[in-house]
Amino acid sequence: MQSSLQSKLHVAIIMDGNGRWATQRRLPRKIGHRIGVEAVRRVVEAAPKLGIGTLTLYAFSADNWRRPEAEVTALMGLLRRYMRTETARLVRAGVRLTAVGRRDRLPEDLAASIEWAETASLQGQALNLRIALDYSSRDAILQAAAMARGPEDLTREGFSRLLNGEQDYRDVDLLIRTSGEQRLSDFLLWECAYSELHFTDRLWPDFGAEDLETALEEFHGRDRRFGGLVESEERAPAVAVS
Repeated sequence: MQSSLQSKLHVAIIMDGNGRWATQRRLPRKIGHRIGVEAVRRVVEAAPKLGIGTLTLYAFSADNWRRPEAEVTALMGLLRRYMRTETARLVRAGVRLTAVGRRDRLPEDLAASIEWAETASLQGQALNLRIALDYSSRDAILQAAAMARGPEDLTREGFSRLLNGEQDYRDVDLLIRTSGEQRLSDFLLWECAYSELHFTDRLWPDFGAEDLETALEEFHGRDRRFGGLVESEERAPAVAVS
């Protein structure tokens, strides 16, 4: 990834609530997923203006294969359509798209569309958009551990490279989850070791640029200590005990 993007924030989002959004409106769940794509577009357009260099979106987990076949088929269709219709828009906006997760279980035409979109957007320098598909953080960690060749791979930096391939991504700064759920769901466990967490009741289809900006404002108001102390605490005088 380009150094200019690496110096900017890495925000990850668990896009949750599409089905509930549809159910509340007595609509099929697949409609919620379809409207959720519009939320993706809004967030991708807003991200570079808000200082985000890398945006990782949890689109389909390895455990989502357990969902009803009709819903999985609809999701694969939406992903296929997104790659086909949005790639030109991403290229014009300078967005580089990459996918993380397994590809061997995806439909062959979808895997081909992902590879085509990655190649077409390779030179994007405004935002690195990562889509997590058939993704499991625990599986990714196990795979990286199996690839370790020696002590040089078993450092934090070396292991991060194994997880991310040749790309050098910074750890997640802010993790957002929509729909009121408060769990990580096997998403970027290594990369989120010191990320700030933001949970919102907003369902994903309703999430927009203002919600992203609100999450970032809260993030910038927090003290990130990474196990240490903030400067004011380091300088605080000792309190005498009588």
